[in-house]
Amino acid sequence: MAVIVVSFFYSLLGSSTRSTLSKLSPFPIFPLSLAYPLSSRRRLRMAHTVAQATLGLTKPAHVEVPKIDFAVKEIDLVEWKGDILAVGVSEKDMSKDENCKFENSILKKLDTHLGGLLAEVSAEEDFTGKAGQSTVHRLPGLGSKRICLIGLGQCTPSSSASVYRGLGEAVAAAVKTAQASNVAITLASSEGLSADSKLTIASAITSGTVLGIFEDIRFKSESKKASLKSVDIIGLGSGPELEKHLKYAGDVCSGVIFGRELVNAPPNVLTPGVLAEEACKIASMHSDVLTANILDVEKCKELKMGSYLGVAAASANPPHFIHLCYKPVTGPVKAKLGLVGKGLTFDSGGYNIKTGPGCMIELMKFDMGGSAAVLGAAKAIGEIKPPGVEVHFIVAACENMISGTGMRPGDILTASNGKTIEVNNTDAEGRLTLADALVYACNQGVEKIVDLATLTGACIIALGPTIAGVFTPSDDLAKEVLAASEVAGEKLWRMPLEDSYWESMKSGVADMVNTGGRPGGSITAALFLKQFVDEKVQWMHIDMAGPVWNDKKKCATGFGVSTLVEWVLKNSA
Repeated sequence: MAVIVVSFFYSLLGSSTRSTLSKLSPFPIFPLSLAYPLSSRRRLRMAHTVAQATLGLTKPAHVEVPKIDFAVKEIDLVEWKGDILAVGVSEKDMSKDENCKFENSILKKLDTHLGGLLAEVSAEEDFTGKAGQSTVHRLPGLGSKRICLIGLGQCTPSSSASVYRGLGEAVAAAVKTAQASNVAITLASSEGLSADSKLTIASAITSGTVLGIFEDIRFKSESKKASLKSVDIIGLGSGPELEKHLKYAGDVCSGVIFGRELVNAPPNVLTPGVLAEEACKIASMHSDVLTANILDVEKCKELKMGSYLGVAAASANPPHFIHLCYKPVTGPVKAKLGLVGKGLTFDSGGYNIKTGPGCMIELMKFDMGGSAAVLGAAKAIGEIKPPGVEVHFIVAACENMISGTGMRPGDILTASNGKTIEVNNTDAEGRLTLADALVYACNQGVEKIVDLATLTGACIIALGPTIAGVFTPSDDLAKEVLAASEVAGEKLWRMPLEDSYWESMKSGVADMVNTGGRPGGSITAALFLKQFVDEKVQWMHIDMAGPVWNDKKKCATGFGVSTLVEWVLKNSA
């Protein structure tokens, strides 16, 4: 029996102590004084003082770090003992003969031991195996206390991994309802699956279960603790290769959860300084492969980051420019990649303040969703340690506020590549911060850059709440990232970069304005970013304004982390 331990690495945003982390990680946890230069430490202390003194006295609760043991087994389902036996069934699996008996061999065997009750109750509840259906019953005759059937729809051996992630999520929902501590998961039809398919399915089930169980309870006064302790995956094989895939799934999930926590954290807690602290903690946990460099205001001035600093100027919380660098422990580096994330920990809109229905100002804590994806990917990459690739994780973190020191409509900013920008809308601020971040990334000698940002409402209107827009002049890079997103189960759609639209971005007094007219708003935003990328560098912009947030569940999704990790691994040796 192979046992995989998947842990929820809650961010250190008050949810775990340093001593706890030291036990979880084989790497030393350095004090803040070793992670930051003196000037940055002073600013971080000042930011904390302001937040604690004036902003609600809110502190995240200490949360125990739950663990789920994942084991892969080849045993008789009837003999398995535990709380819930969950079976993924397709519509075809639910077909019955003229005697109303299951034709599927697994379901037939289970039904026989249950005296025909499984067929009877599934028919009574009109359970047909359609996607989204599930039914849980407490029936005598098996080793398990309950049996759960979960619909997979018209599932086939070639179905995407998202189907099986959905299975894991449905199992997690059943576990929460029953407060189960152990569960077994299997498929009614696993014959005909290739070895590679079984690896993919087992990984997807693991990811779905872990992410489905996760709830961010740090800011709730009362909450239930996670009950799930162990998951047995039955009938999909065993061995070191499968263990490796489950370990990888767990590492990616830890990054996704970290990203969710960052986005969920309120802006009075997650200031630019705290985001920089979180980044440094990631580097400290994986100090054999990750280094951190945090640039303060003075250093950003030296680098002539006028566009970024213009956005940050109004806030009492100073900006922090975050740069993590991943280098493999051994072996040559064959590819250098840059991941750039928008890091507005709160966006008021500035003097063009967000007002009226649909402005979503109350949700503008998620305007750092791009940085959460980048830092979540850094966390996962630090765990996985892919060879042959160097990765730069870059975030220009700040707030867009209103004060007498802030930028005004009509101001002209000068970016670090020397280009000038007339600010015609202070609420088009994310692109201004990304401009200097992209120039900085190019100066690191990277060959490819992917930036992620909750950039435009126009992209939400175009693609809805679950699909991110992709903009790139490189067909090769588009193929790479879109292929990675398919594996990751995250939806991307390539959008046009229409050069003729640049006419609306021209200024009479500067090189450009920071926003054009309403038509094609997400396209003109991408064209703006293109002005700050070296022509020799392959570049992609991902507008993730829609999928960063789950409006139904009222929480962050962790979108982007899985795709970025998959893309980095495809570029490794």
